[in-house]
Amino acid sequence: MIRLLIADDHKIVRDGLKRILAATPDLQVAAEAASGDEALSLVKANDYDLAMLDLSMPGLAGIDLIKRLKAEKPKLKLLVLSMHGEAQYAARALKAGAAGYLNKDSAAEQLVGAIRKIAAGGVHISEAAAASLISAPQHSLSDREFEVLRLLASGLGPTEVAEKLRLSVKTVSTHKANIQQKLGVSGTAELVRYALQHKLVE
Repeated sequence: MIRLLIADDHKIVRDGLKRILAATPDLQVAAEAASGDEALSLVKANDYDLAMLDLSMPGLAGIDLIKRLKAEKPKLKLLVLSMHGEAQYAARALKAGAAGYLNKDSAAEQLVGAIRKIAAGGVHISEAAAASLISAPQHSLSDREFEVLRLLASGLGPTEVAEKLRLSVKTVSTHKANIQQKLGVSGTAELVRYALQHKLVE
C-alpha cells in the first residue's frame, strides 16, 4: 500500500485527485493539506510514502517547499503536480529533490503510473521536458532569481516581491539586474515579455 499526502490549495482539485486514487487498491490518500505550511506540519508529524504537491500555494511553496520537505524527511518521495509548464519547472523541481513532475492536464492513468514509478524508486518526467532542460537560458538562473523573475512578470513591483519573499528591496533589485544580464534583456517590459513567451507565468 502506498500512503499519499495531497497538498493543493484548491479543494476541488484535492477532491478530484482523491476520487481518481480511490479506484486504485494499492494507493491510499492518508492526508491532505491546503497550504505548504500545513503539508510541512503533516510531514513532520507523520510518515507518508509519497507527497503530491502543487507548486503555487499560500505561504511556503514551490522549490522552497520541496527543499524543506526533503530536509525533514529525506526518504519521502515527492511528485509535483502543477499547472506550470513542465519544461520550465521540472528541472528545478528535480534538482530541489522531487522525483517527478506532472502537468495537471495529464490523464488519470498517467498520474497513477507516475505515483507507482516514483514509489518504486524511479523518476517521472516527460520526454519533451527532458529535451528542453538543457537549452533554455532561464535554467542558468538561481532558484531565487527564478522566483523573482516570476513575481516581477506577474505584475508585482520590487517592494511587493521583497515582502513576499522576505527580502530587502535592494536584494530584489540586485536579483533583477542579474536576471536581465543572464537573459539578455533590458528593463521590466522585456523581462515580462520573456516570461510570457517562455510560459513562466500563468
